[in-house]
Amino acid sequence: MRAAVYVPGADDLAVETVTPLPPSDRDVVVRVTATGVCHSDQAVIDGKRMGPIILGHETTGIVEWTGAAVSRVQPGDRIIASITPVCGSCWHCVRHETHLCDMNAEMLPRVRASRADGSEANALAGIGGFADVITADEASCVPVHTDLPDQQLSLIGCGFTTGFGAAVNTADVHPGATVAVIGAGGVGTATILGAQVAGAARIIAVDPVAMKRDSAQRFGATDVVDPGAGDVVEQVKALTDGRGVDYAFEAVGSHDLELQALQMTRRGGTTVFIGVPGFANQLPLPSMQLIMEDRTVKGSYYGSARVTRDFPRFIELIESGRLDVASMITRQYALDDVNDAFAAMRDGEVVRGVVVPS
Repeated sequence: MRAAVYVPGADDLAVETVTPLPPSDRDVVVRVTATGVCHSDQAVIDGKRMGPIILGHETTGIVEWTGAAVSRVQPGDRIIASITPVCGSCWHCVRHETHLCDMNAEMLPRVRASRADGSEANALAGIGGFADVITADEASCVPVHTDLPDQQLSLIGCGFTTGFGAAVNTADVHPGATVAVIGAGGVGTATILGAQVAGAARIIAVDPVAMKRDSAQRFGATDVVDPGAGDVVEQVKALTDGRGVDYAFEAVGSHDLELQALQMTRRGGTTVFIGVPGFANQLPLPSMQLIMEDRTVKGSYYGSARVTRDFPRFIELIESGRLDVASMITRQYALDDVNDAFAAMRDGEVVRGVVVPS
């Protein structure tokens, strides 16, 4: 199989031939049809610690083989890979917190292939979607029944679910609410869509890139804020009669932007952190302000999603025309051009890029 492998210390991924390890009875072999390019992949490169590792996790494909113990899918099924497995029986799963499934830790260091030099290659989130074929545990595979294009389905696997779910699941945005979203990339755009479907009256998109601000308005933002035009918090407050917003979402993963999100939230409001920061990031919170102003600060992992429920629900919204996920896809790349896809993401040239292996 061919895969894009990150080796610690390198600046780019190496597209190379690797040998998949023999699958277990619980494993599923999937022919990859599309994988989105996500900032979480870039975070691995920036960390320069984990590896060698096959990146990619926002993946969809067709099941080619299943192990003897697999019951969730069968050959020929279309699946979306979930970045969080769903075992269905652990303490969190039985309490409908499947995004916190106990199998998460097991997936992170999952060795899935050997390289030509004999070294092992992990698969990010147990998926490793920048490849033509993947082996994944059945707990990470959600069967879907739809004619939607592969590129759109791939986004549901991570970025769309993370952002949309943050608005409708984690924050539970109420009709008529005011919302600010910091970062209008793939996750931020999905957050805007979620706030719109939830009935938010005012949605303010904050991004330094003009293309992304324009895109945010096409996806439902009622207002945009350019950080280069002055104090971001004051610009947001000026749009909300000086109070701040009911809900503020940080979709980048920056310490400074998390503080901005908190500061632009009104008294009694909710601040949600979505973006993935560095592991060393520490956020000092003004505890007296949180108490006296009755504020809520929440982390949102994978949009607090229950994927076996939410993936089909999101597909229905897209099929009905309520959600325009197709327009989120700015560019498509071949597997050999995966580094161009990462460069475009880093440079703010795309809302979402998608790698199609063949």
